Amino acid sequence: MRYIIGLLFIIFICGTASAQTLKLKPRKNDMLSGSQFAESIADTSMLLIKREELIFNEVKKGNVPSFLRSLVKINDTINVIGSRHTVSYWVLPDYLAIGSDSDFFYCPTTPMLAQRIADLVKCSLPTRKITDIIYQRAEIKLDPLPIPPTKEMITVRVFIKHNNMLMEQLSGHSKLHASGALTAGNKKDLVMSNKIYGEKTQRVVIYGWHKADGKAIQPLYNKHVSTWADYSHGVRLIQNKIIVDGHVTTLSKVLADEIFSPLISDEGPILNARYPVNNY
Repeated sequence: MRYIIGLLFIIFICGTASAQTLKLKPRKNDMLSGSQFAESIADTSMLLIKREELIFNEVKKGNVPSFLRSLVKINDTINVIGSRHTVSYWVLPDYLAIGSDSDFFYCPTTPMLAQRIADLVKCSLPTRKITDIIYQRAEIKLDPLPIPPTKEMITVRVFIKHNNMLMEQLSGHSKLHASGALTAGNKKDLVMSNKIYGEKTQRVVIYGWHKADGKAIQPLYNKHVSTWADYSHGVRLIQNKIIVDGHVTTLSKVLADEIFSPLISDEGPILNARYPVNNY
């Protein structure tokens, strides 16, 4: 009996350690392309809650490029209190987008929608530390392309403008990007942080947009209210199940652990590693 249990455990670990995919329905050929969908939500009179419901519905029905569906494995080792520990987790190869491989639209969202999407596909958002590691490991490192700040930066028209800039930038990496190569530098991350809570109003916490020297343009920042989503924001998903020292656990459990949280957090333990989802 012990042999059978041990064998089943090995099979489980091997299955978890193999290629991981985003748990979404297959994309149908007649679904909207990225540019078509972007135009469909570009009316500035559309309420934010309506726009985000449309984005959620597209993701839920599987209108996501195939290059985003195979997650990239990250392995890391760190010394904690004098002992060496290993961690493995799986990340989205690029920021969440809607559409096809040839025509996709990066969708900036509020943290409420980002959390809903993460919950849908059994994922979480990254921490600052994970965001740094993703940039370090990225095969495609893009230079940030900022647009001068104006009151229009939260409109879909500016989202589209920035998306077009990124498409031109990615054209030099088209084959590698289409293969699902880990890509970074193109957006700031919505992140898990202890700074999510503690303010009088609900906040979004952002970080990243790394330059070629590896330094982030955006430090950890929580001064925007949670309904803020501008063109520079991206949603990077991290699978909930991770492996620590060969044992399967979850991102949230590790983040809450006093000893093991340094594997994936440079803020110490994060006890509530998610955003509220009902606060528009």
